[in-house]
Amino acid sequence: MMSGRRAQGCCCCCWSHLNEDNGRFLLLAALIAVYLTAGASVFSALERPSEAEAQRRWNRTLQNFSQTFNISAPELRDFLRRYEAAMAAGIRADALRPRWDFTGAFYFVGTVVSTIGFGMTTPVTVAGKVFLIIYGLFGCAGTILFFNLFLERIISLLAFIMKACHERQLRRSGLLPPNFRRGSAISEVGSLAGWKPSVYHVMLILGIFAITLSCCASAMYTAVEGWNYIDSLYYCFVTFSTIGFGDLVSSQNAAYQSQGLYRFGNFMFILMGVCCIYSLFNVISIVIKQVLNWLLRKFGCRCCSKCHKSSARLGRRNAITPGSRFRRHNISVETDGQYDSDTEGRRLSGEMISMKELTASNKVSLAILQKQLSETANGHPRNVSMNTRQNGFSAGVGALAIMNNRLAETSDSR
Repeated sequence: MMSGRRAQGCCCCCWSHLNEDNGRFLLLAALIAVYLTAGASVFSALERPSEAEAQRRWNRTLQNFSQTFNISAPELRDFLRRYEAAMAAGIRADALRPRWDFTGAFYFVGTVVSTIGFGMTTPVTVAGKVFLIIYGLFGCAGTILFFNLFLERIISLLAFIMKACHERQLRRSGLLPPNFRRGSAISEVGSLAGWKPSVYHVMLILGIFAITLSCCASAMYTAVEGWNYIDSLYYCFVTFSTIGFGDLVSSQNAAYQSQGLYRFGNFMFILMGVCCIYSLFNVISIVIKQVLNWLLRKFGCRCCSKCHKSSARLGRRNAITPGSRFRRHNISVETDGQYDSDTEGRRLSGEMISMKELTASNKVSLAILQKQLSETANGHPRNVSMNTRQNGFSAGVGALAIMNNRLAETSDSR
């Protein structure tokens, strides 16, 4: 009867744990819908008046032109449709460089495989469209793989640098001996066991690098293309994020001063910018996932009062909280099993702790210490998994999984 009551009381929590991924998916879908609605409202309020004014000016221009040259409105609109078709084929009123010479075609395939797709140059022949489907299928897949490998090396570099800074900070604070060397036995039980960089630090570093890169590229585009600096920043974000509206496109004039150097710089800025923003987007997605998990934990069990009562009784019964100890030392207990004593709470001032409770509260740290000593004596490598809730990196698919595996390899190899 008691076990049946306990199962009935915690049914809400069990259901929430089993459907955590579904809950996160539904919550994210709802937030994206709200985000899209808010964005549409803001852009409609900002851009709609300008569009209406431009439409009125264009109608006045057409009317004046029709009256001045005695051309009917249908004939004039038919002429404009033909000009729009010519623009789609790459013909402009101003003399620009050819769109389909080797340089222009190379620029085009770069926008295809990077999924930018400006739309300034598009194939018009049937053979070109068929070839684009096959070419883009393998090209986009290969480029995404390249971005993932780039992300893997970025995370490895950041983890190496940040761990070195962390070691230096521990030496200054006296937590590491002056003769500490990486790979020594002291690192197995010291403060560096399982340490990995926080997702927030990685996001901050990538964000600073992306802003610096965009500012440098914008200065180049302002000087060479003649855009103002805000337009250049706008172009950098649209290009580096592979949105690719096509309203502003670099390297489209017939000739530039120091043309070869500019085209090389343009290519390098776009390549580094796309890789950096791709990495930043993946890290931000981890932060968004953390926010979703926090919202689910905050609102998940409010409907079940029995869960609150049971958690309150557990928190009062446990005086020593090994869970907080592991979080302070940044050690994960996920690979060592889950323990019932990993709960938080305070003992009333008049209560005493028994030897049994003391032993139970320390069984996690004793088990890990025994494991570490045994592996150190036997010379076997020790795999310490990071606390994913502490640093933010957790299991994922695709680019997220690459980041997690690289972080694990980086930490375990040191």
